[in-house]
Amino acid sequence: MTDTVRLSPEELRTLFLFEALDEDQLVWLSERGKVEERAGGSVVYAEGEPATCFFVLLSGAVSLNRRLHGDDIEVSRTDQRGVYSGAMQAYLGDRVEQLYANTLRAVSDATFFVLTADEFATAIREWFPMALHLLEGLFFGTRAANTIVGERERLIALGSLSAGLTHELNNPAASAVRATAALRDRVAGMRHKLALIADGRVDGTRLHGLVELQDAAVKQAAAAPPQTALGAADAEDELADWLEEHGVAGAWDLAPAMAAGGISVPWLATVEDTVGEAYLDSAVRWIAYTIDTELLMGEIDDAVTRISGLVGAAKQYSQLDRAAQQTVDVHALLNATLTMLQAKIPQGVKVVKDYDPDLPGIRAFGAELNQVWTNLIHNALDAMDGTGTLTLRTRKEPDRVLVDVIDTGSGIPPEVRPRIFEPFFTTKAVGEGTGLGLDISHRIVVNKHGGDIRVYSEPGTTRFEVCLPITPEPPEEPSVAPEGPGD
Repeated sequence: MTDTVRLSPEELRTLFLFEALDEDQLVWLSERGKVEERAGGSVVYAEGEPATCFFVLLSGAVSLNRRLHGDDIEVSRTDQRGVYSGAMQAYLGDRVEQLYANTLRAVSDATFFVLTADEFATAIREWFPMALHLLEGLFFGTRAANTIVGERERLIALGSLSAGLTHELNNPAASAVRATAALRDRVAGMRHKLALIADGRVDGTRLHGLVELQDAAVKQAAAAPPQTALGAADAEDELADWLEEHGVAGAWDLAPAMAAGGISVPWLATVEDTVGEAYLDSAVRWIAYTIDTELLMGEIDDAVTRISGLVGAAKQYSQLDRAAQQTVDVHALLNATLTMLQAKIPQGVKVVKDYDPDLPGIRAFGAELNQVWTNLIHNALDAMDGTGTLTLRTRKEPDRVLVDVIDTGSGIPPEVRPRIFEPFFTTKAVGEGTGLGLDISHRIVVNKHGGDIRVYSEPGTTRFEVCLPITPEPPEEPSVAPEGPGD
């Protein structure tokens, strides 16, 4: 059994956490704390376990991790001597549940100064009674405020995104409903006209030819090129005139659908030759219903495809069915965010996508990056006040990907520019913003992705530049059995 290794008061004073303590306090810590080592890759303590010890890093590198929806997310990584973690709230006693709030891992072989939670709590209570009251007030007050503000912010964000998504879904859904109702009427009309044509008075040869013309009309409608408004009007006039001349009732009602399906006057003449003048009215209506049916089915298909695309964009935006960190397509994330914010983009704002086609995928937390894009685009739209150009630009450098969010608003005043990433700092009116959007974006880009976020602004142009490193796929690591805090 090895002897317990301890630090001398002089060694403890070299740690920034203890440098202001007096000699007696350092001696007290020296007698009660001990030095422990952890092998690289091991777990120093695990999230959710009883918080029994307070750890101060003496050497090596460590990472802090949190569990979120079953995924292990690295919050920070450091090798700075003197950083601390563990039973941080021991001074609160049994007023809060004493559990580790995160998981501490030794990235490399690491050495710690370890103090039990009870002894750490005793030192705080006895040495800093006034600070203890301030910390208690700060902890409970901040927790209550964060709970209220956080719930409100989440509800507002959810309501805003839900409103935007439902607004976008409403248009194709309503279009599909209208087209389905119209399709039902057209199919009923087709059945009626088919009965008139096929009542036995049309010989089989002509009926067979009419069916072939129907198939040809379907193919022609599917391949019909889009027309200009003037070209469509001219085609409708020509068809309606021909139909009226040949005694077809309701010619001006039939012409628009036939023109949209690419039907021409010579083609109608072929129909007359096939069925004869006596059955021309019923045959033309039957074919018109056929074309209209195809166009309506195309409209329904387009509406359902748009709905499917919106649902896909929502899944891409939320990243709910994806791992926390994975190789992501930055363009897909930007497009999903634009789709989710489409209802918030005013008619007077033009959106320009200047994407690098050779942009590589990057290892990233997709949902968090979508939060960054949301914050930056939302701020850009606010800055333009309903009129301007929003530009999303991507480009690649040797070891990183750059994403620019550019607006043509009034710009950020030079005197406030250094503070825009500070928490709770906002230039918006009271109640209009929390001042957390850019702070959260900065922490996501810098702390979680090891990147950088910068701002360049002058009247008429503001550009937020997000730099994200291009990192290779991590090798699979062998599983390591967790180790609890040492005794």
